[in-house]
Amino acid sequence: MTDKLLKILEYNKILELIRGRAVTSIAKEKILELRPCVNYDEVVQLQQETSEATAMLARRAMPPIAAISDIRAGLRRSEAGGILGMGELMAVASVLHTASALKRYLETEEDLEIINSMAYRLTVLKELERDITEAIISDEEIADNASGELAAIRRKMRQLNGKIKDILGEMIHSAKYTKYLQEPIVTMRGDRYVLPVKAEYRGNIQGIIHDSSATGATVFVEPMAVVEANNQLRALAGAEKEEIEKILKEFSARVGENSGIINENFNTVIQADVLFAKASFCIDYRCHSPEINRDGYVNIKEGRHPLINSKNVVPINIYLGKDFHTLIITGPNTGGKTVTLKTLGLFSLMTQSGLQIPAKSGTQMPVWEDIFADIGDEQSIEQNLSTFSAHMVNIVDILAKVRKNCLVLFDELGAGTDPEEGAALAIEILEYVHMFGGTAVATTHYSELKLYAISTGDVENASCEFDMETLSPTYRLLIGLPGKSNAFAISKRLGLPDKVIEGASSRLTAESIRFEDVVAELQSKRESVNEALAEAEKIRVELKNELRSSQEKNREINEKTSKLLDDAKVEAARIVQDAKGDMNAILKEANKVAKEAADKDKAREIEEIRKRLKNAGDSYEKKLGERREKLGINQPLKDVKLGETVQIISINEQGGVVTLPNASGDVMVQVGIIKVKANVKDLRRVTDKKPEKSAGSRYRNISGKGIESKTMTATTELDIRGMMVDEGTMLLDKFIDNAIMASIKNISVIHGKGTGALRAGIQNYLKHNKFVKSYRLGAYGEGDSGVTIIELK
Repeated sequence: MTDKLLKILEYNKILELIRGRAVTSIAKEKILELRPCVNYDEVVQLQQETSEATAMLARRAMPPIAAISDIRAGLRRSEAGGILGMGELMAVASVLHTASALKRYLETEEDLEIINSMAYRLTVLKELERDITEAIISDEEIADNASGELAAIRRKMRQLNGKIKDILGEMIHSAKYTKYLQEPIVTMRGDRYVLPVKAEYRGNIQGIIHDSSATGATVFVEPMAVVEANNQLRALAGAEKEEIEKILKEFSARVGENSGIINENFNTVIQADVLFAKASFCIDYRCHSPEINRDGYVNIKEGRHPLINSKNVVPINIYLGKDFHTLIITGPNTGGKTVTLKTLGLFSLMTQSGLQIPAKSGTQMPVWEDIFADIGDEQSIEQNLSTFSAHMVNIVDILAKVRKNCLVLFDELGAGTDPEEGAALAIEILEYVHMFGGTAVATTHYSELKLYAISTGDVENASCEFDMETLSPTYRLLIGLPGKSNAFAISKRLGLPDKVIEGASSRLTAESIRFEDVVAELQSKRESVNEALAEAEKIRVELKNELRSSQEKNREINEKTSKLLDDAKVEAARIVQDAKGDMNAILKEANKVAKEAADKDKAREIEEIRKRLKNAGDSYEKKLGERREKLGINQPLKDVKLGETVQIISINEQGGVVTLPNASGDVMVQVGIIKVKANVKDLRRVTDKKPEKSAGSRYRNISGKGIESKTMTATTELDIRGMMVDEGTMLLDKFIDNAIMASIKNISVIHGKGTGALRAGIQNYLKHNKFVKSYRLGAYGEGDSGVTIIELK
C-alpha cells in the first residue's frame, strides 16, 4: 500500500491524532511509521491487543508512562565497556522507574492475556534504579554520598576552601592591605583564589600574578599565604574528578551487565505507549473492534468518518463481498459518494493497522492483500496532463497490479471525456477488476453504469439519498437502489428559468425518462417499506418490553406468594405448638384429677376439664382458619370430586382430580402430562381462579379434550402464525420437549405461507435439533406449504 494511497485516504491524519496521545518521543515516531498489515493472523493479534488496551482504559486511568529518553545508543556503549555520562545514567534510571510502575499497573488485570504478557516482559531492577537515583543529582552533579571516598575528598575540599577564604578575608579587611586593593573582594582565576591588586602596588603583596584586567590597571595576585592551600585544593579537585569517573564507570558496567533486560524494558514501555495511545483514540472516537474475516466480506454498520465533526457526520451502512463484489454508487454531487469511498478505504487501513473503527459492534471487515484508489482531481500541470489523462495514468497502474483479494476504489470513473465513451471504458475497467478477482467500488453519474449493475450478476447499484423536499442530500447510502442526479430540480431551485429546464427535459430520450421514473418509483417504494419495517420493529420492541415487564411482575408475585406461604407455615406451626402445650397441660391436670377421683364432685371437675380441652382445640382450629383466610390459603379438602381443580401443597402444583380417594385417602391428580399420586390431606381446593393455559389456543390436545393446567398439555399441533422467528422457535422447542415426554412421535407446526421467512427459520431450527428424525412440508389436505410435519426420534 503506497504512501500516495495513505495520503488520499487521509490515513496520515489518523496517525497524527493518535500521535498526540502518546507520551514518549520515540512512541510518537513509531506511531507515524504504522502501516497496515496484510497477514490475517497478525491483524487478529493487533486487534486483540487494542481491544485489551481499551478494556484496560475503561477500567482504569492512563498507564504511568513518563517521557523517557532514547537510551539505546548508551546501552550499546555500556555493553562495549564505554562509560556513560551522568545524564545518560539518569535516563536509564528513568526507564527502570517507568518499567517498574508500568509492570504494577499491567499486572492488575489477570483476564487480559496480551496485557499480562507485556507485564511479564518487564523486569524490575530496583537496586540499580535506586543506586543511580541516589548517586546522581543532575546531568552535571553527583551526590557526595555516591561513594565514601568522594565524600572524604569533598569534606577536605570544603575545609581548605574555608581556610583559604579566612586568610584572604583577613587580608582584604586589614588596613595594611586595603590601600593596595582595587576592591576588597576575593575572586577566582584558573580555579585559584586571588585578590584584585592595583597595578602600581603589585610589588607590595607577595604572591603569584595570574591575570590582569583589560586596561592593565588591575592585576590578580594569589598571595603566598594561600599558594600551598590552593595547590592542595587543586590536587583534591583532580582526585574528585578521578573518583567521579570511577563511580560512573562502575554504574556503566552494571548497566552493561543488564543491558538486555533494560533494552527489553525500554522496548516494552514504548510498545505500551503506542498501544495505549491507539486505545485512547478508539475510546474518544467511540470505536469498536470489527470481526475479521478472510473472505473479502465487508459489513460496516453505522460507520462514521472519524475526520468529520461528530455533530455533523451521518452514519452509513456499507456491505459487499458476499452477494456481489462490485458496487456502483450514483447520486448528486456533494451527496456523500466520495466520503463513502474514503470511509470504506480508511476503515480498511485502520482495521489492518490494529485500530478499532468508529462503527457499531458487529461490523465485519476483511484483510485485503492490497488497496488501490483513484480519488480526487488528478490534473497535473507539471506533466501537461488533463484530468481524464491523469486519471487514466493512475488507473493503468492499478490494473497492472490488481489481483484477487484486493480492494479498488474509483471516484467518478470514466469522467472527463465523452460520456458515451467514458461509460463504456468504465464498464470494461470494472469487468477487468472483476475478472482478476478484485472487489471494486465506483462512483459515477452515468446511467449506463446503473443499467450495467441491474443487468449484470455480482454487481449492485447504490445511491446517496437525496431529499426532494429540501433538495439537499441526507448522506445516507442506499444499497440496491440506483440514484438520480436531480440536476433539473437543483437547477430550478437555484433560479434557472423554467423555459431552460423544460427545453432540457424535452431533449432527453423517452428511454432515459422512463429509467429515471422507474428509479424514482423504486425509491418511493423503498421509503414506504423502510417506514413499515421501522414501525414493525418499534412494535416488536414494545411487545418484547411488555413481555419482559410481565415476566418480571409474575416473578415478583411468585416470590411474594412463596414468602407468604412460608410465613404461613411458620405461623401455623407456632399455633399448633402453643395448642399442644396448652392441651398437654390440661391433660396432665385431668390425669391428676382422675387419679384422685372418688366422688361426684371430682367427676364434675373432670367433665369441666374435658370441656376446657374441647374449647381450646376449637379455639386453635379457629385461629388456624383465620390465619389461612388472611394469607389466602384454601381450606383442606373434606370431600373430593372428579374433575375439580386442586393444589398439591407439597409440590406447589395444580391439576385435575382423575380418581376418587381409596381407603388410604390417596387420589390421582393430572398435572400437565403427568399423573401424580397424592393424599387428600396434601390437597387444597382451588376456588379463586381457573388453571392457567400455557399458550392459549395455539395448542390442540391429543384427544381434543382433557385437563388444562399451568404446565403445557401434550399436543400434536402447534400454531405459530404471525410470530417472529425467535418467538416461534422458542415455543417450538418447548412443544417438542412436551411431545417427547408424552411419547408422541409425529407432530405438526402451523406457520402459514406468507413470505416464507418464518417457515425457513423453523426448518433451519429443525435441521439442527438432535431430537428431530425428519421433517417435511404438508401434503394436500395437511395444510400444504403452510404446515411442517415433524417426525421425532
